[in-house]
Amino acid sequence: MSPSVMGATGSGKTTFINLASGSNLRIGRGLKSCTSVVQIAQAFELDGRSVTLIDTPGFDDTTKSDSDILRMIAAFLATAYQSGKKLAGVIYIHRISDFRMGGISTRNFKMFRQLCGESSLRNVVIVTNMWGEVSKEIGEAREQELITQDMFFKPVLDKGALLERHENTAGSAHRILRSIIDNQPLSLQIQRELVDQKMDISQTAAGEELNKELKAQMEKHRKEMRMVQEEMREAIRTKDEETRRELEIETTKLQSEMARIQQDAQKLASRYSEEKEGLEKRMQELSQSAREDAERAGAEYRRQMSALQAQLDMTASTSAAERAELIRRIDELQNRRAHGGGVH
Repeated sequence: MSPSVMGATGSGKTTFINLASGSNLRIGRGLKSCTSVVQIAQAFELDGRSVTLIDTPGFDDTTKSDSDILRMIAAFLATAYQSGKKLAGVIYIHRISDFRMGGISTRNFKMFRQLCGESSLRNVVIVTNMWGEVSKEIGEAREQELITQDMFFKPVLDKGALLERHENTAGSAHRILRSIIDNQPLSLQIQRELVDQKMDISQTAAGEELNKELKAQMEKHRKEMRMVQEEMREAIRTKDEETRRELEIETTKLQSEMARIQQDAQKLASRYSEEKEGLEKRMQELSQSAREDAERAGAEYRRQMSALQAQLDMTASTSAAERAELIRRIDELQNRRAHGGGVH
């Protein structure tokens, strides 16, 4: 089972994964992101099932643009889907300590919905965490608002998603994972769009949502630029040099931001293929390395078994205790091999 964990920067995704899996993935401090790439935690066993958690960056990363983030997540999900891997569930983490679900959180959740699509929502768990940072009354009031307001989690919960509280313990993380462990794995909307329908990333629902957001930002900056230019003309007319210099600085900032937004929109489509090709190459290298490790382990297993069997054949006349010890070592080696352990 391989659930993906999503949410805003600083929401506690990586901490949740480390608690659940015993991994040591890097954790950002405050709102600084360390998860600027997709990270895969070490596999662990839960109720007899192997679980591998996938840590994804938020769409408010401090080091990468939203276009970069979408491109990375999309390339990873598409590559996994092409390899025959579907997600048993998606966990979306939200801080109950947030005073309100502001613009950044709302944008993250919108992008999350477009990535998943409607048909996979029954495999989604929304997890509220950081309950220790608010009183019980405040936390429960915020939870109620998230559940009942159409602009928050209600539409997703109505379509089968679950809502769970995380108590910042390994036991709590495992309880949440048990709610999806038996799910029938489903493909996400962006996986079907990119792989089955062969869409360009900018044509996907998530790509269109991001482009809509970029267009809104660009229009906002254009309005600001018009206002600054009007103020600049007035400053020149009145020979107000100090105001003119301040407005020149503001103009440069706006021009830089508008250029960044335009570049983000162009990069989304142009660099997705490059990202995916690089990821496919890395996955092929990992598969090859795993095969080579398995071949080496198999050769070592055969060598050790042969040596132990030869010793056993030579001890027909020795003590029962020595024969029993050799048989025990053969059994131990076979058991380790059967359970995927290394040969030492």
